[in-house]
Amino acid sequence: MRDAAVGHQCVECVQAGARTIRPPRTRFGGRQRSATPVVTYALIAVNVLAFILQMASGGLDKQLTLWPPAVADGQFYRLVTAAFLHYGTTHLLLNMWALYVVGPPLEMWLGRLRFGALYALSGLGGSVLVYLLSPLNTSTAGASGAIFGLFGATFVVGKRLALDVRWVIAIIVINLVFTFVIPAVSSQLISWQAHVGGLVTGGLVAAAYVYPPRERRNAVQAATTIIVLAVFAVLIFWRTAHLLAEFSG
Repeated sequence: MRDAAVGHQCVECVQAGARTIRPPRTRFGGRQRSATPVVTYALIAVNVLAFILQMASGGLDKQLTLWPPAVADGQFYRLVTAAFLHYGTTHLLLNMWALYVVGPPLEMWLGRLRFGALYALSGLGGSVLVYLLSPLNTSTAGASGAIFGLFGATFVVGKRLALDVRWVIAIIVINLVFTFVIPAVSSQLISWQAHVGGLVTGGLVAAAYVYPPRERRNAVQAATTIIVLAVFAVLIFWRTAHLLAEFSG
């Protein structure tokens, strides 16, 4: 038996009552089911598992990285799978550390569903800009597009909550400097397309998630997600048609 406001209840009754209590909503409409950032940890686990498989297989890079000619040939899944592969341990650790730092507070503010959508759209936004602008003879991989999207979203949500976001601005500026300076002074290739595409997508999606009035918030959030996906689909279709025409010519 357990103490209750009405006397005592059996354990089964307490558990059944707990299941009828709806989880509290976050500031921006999501459900706060627990304090554990489940989606963040799951994303880290998936990235680590993908890296292990990548190292064990030896040929996964050629099959799943974002190589524009392969995407134009119909392998559109590369726009997604590339965001879970990494070129070396350092590449993986840097991205996962960033996800570990900025992911939990964003997931707490937005809720699991919206945070997961934000991450996915940011990663896809980075891949789409890579597909549109990167050289045809290069392949791209990494979660950097999604991570930059989380940076942009942290800035937007922090401003909305009147928090000090100067540290986020510093991180974004430093990372953008590395993005454009390092390839210019060394042979290391960093995909500025993925970084910029993710950053812009994450910032815009976050703004649409946190700024609408409460009475229209869910509708605006859903519509924004659908519209962004539709825009990406149009851009992918256009780029594919352009590349196929170029190859056939």
